[in-house]
Amino acid sequence: MTNDRSIINELLNDKAYHIEFNGHLTNHVKHAVVALAGMNIPAQKIKDYYENYAKLTTYGFGLEPARSSTYVITEENWENFLGQRTSFSAYCEFFNQQEKKLGLDTVLKNYMPKLLPGWAGAFTHATIHLGWALDIGNRWMSIEGLAYMAYTYVSCNSQRALINRDQYLNEMPFDSLFRITGYWNDHYVKLSDWVETLVSDTDSDKVAGIHPELIRSGLQYRIAKLLKVGHPLIYDLPAWLECKDTSVIWNQLYYTVSLLYLAKPGDFVLLHLITSLHAMEKIAQHLPTNQTKDVIKCYWVGLLCILFSRADFPKQAKLESLHHTFNKAKDDVDNLVLKEVWEQTIARSVEEEEEHNPKLVYVLQLMWKRTEGKSIYRAAAGQFTTTPELPPSFETPPTE
Repeated sequence: MTNDRSIINELLNDKAYHIEFNGHLTNHVKHAVVALAGMNIPAQKIKDYYENYAKLTTYGFGLEPARSSTYVITEENWENFLGQRTSFSAYCEFFNQQEKKLGLDTVLKNYMPKLLPGWAGAFTHATIHLGWALDIGNRWMSIEGLAYMAYTYVSCNSQRALINRDQYLNEMPFDSLFRITGYWNDHYVKLSDWVETLVSDTDSDKVAGIHPELIRSGLQYRIAKLLKVGHPLIYDLPAWLECKDTSVIWNQLYYTVSLLYLAKPGDFVLLHLITSLHAMEKIAQHLPTNQTKDVIKCYWVGLLCILFSRADFPKQAKLESLHHTFNKAKDDVDNLVLKEVWEQTIARSVEEEEEHNPKLVYVLQLMWKRTEGKSIYRAAAGQFTTTPELPPSFETPPTE
């Protein structure tokens, strides 16, 4: 076991590669290490996975060498470079020194209030990097996660959102999503046309704070545009955000995003709402309890921005049917057949070159155990995704 852990730490402490490649594509390999280690995959197999990913990702590119930064990040200027995509290694050095002086939890307490609204930057991957590092307890990966959140910062503008204390009093997260989905379904043409018109106007963005590399992205650009512009439905917050028992809210959020995923099985975008939720919960566990609701608020606002950016929502009737199927459905966690199903699902995920799949299985098995066998998590864990094709915009070279 000691040797296994030393191999895992060696991989997570690796500084050989840049946090992104081919412009803004995220280097996910350490996320996969956390998931595979969490599912008790042998360390040598994880190391092989790491080395194969570094040579050739599923996008057809290898990882790129670590880069040096032009600027030096200090306590005085650290906010000036947020989202500028110029100084990843400098941010690493800054947070590394701050952690040595203050300790990791104090660093998180001091800097996360500013960084949290940017949690959906880099298509949530920076947040995943930090949250999953906290999950496994690796210091250097945590430093990288903080640096990556600063490097790719795009605010969800959660300060615009206010809790509506006159309506939605009896809602929980699924009810809120169901209501918004119904509104979207009823106004589909108007809303989808609005989103497509919004994201087609890239000229104004070049002078409005959206980084050119995101305009090249396609997906990340659409998300950044909705994070920037928003919609009244996104900022009209339900009262459950003030719930004192945040453990109930976390569980409800996992259930809700898993239903979303089952409504569009294997959907690459919706999968990230599951793995980033795990990250946000882990981050919240390292913050003072009075900051937990801010984490949940940012997650909800960013989640809705990501859903709106797609110019599409699942059908309300489908969500309702899935809810009826899974709301009270539970498995017997001691059932040997179901244990074998999980073993097979894990084995399948380990053989997947698309690393999002072992991450999905890891989180959903944790939730299956935590909820004493809610069937939805077993059902969703078997719905694997595939690497999306890169958009035509990738025919142009990276902007950085």
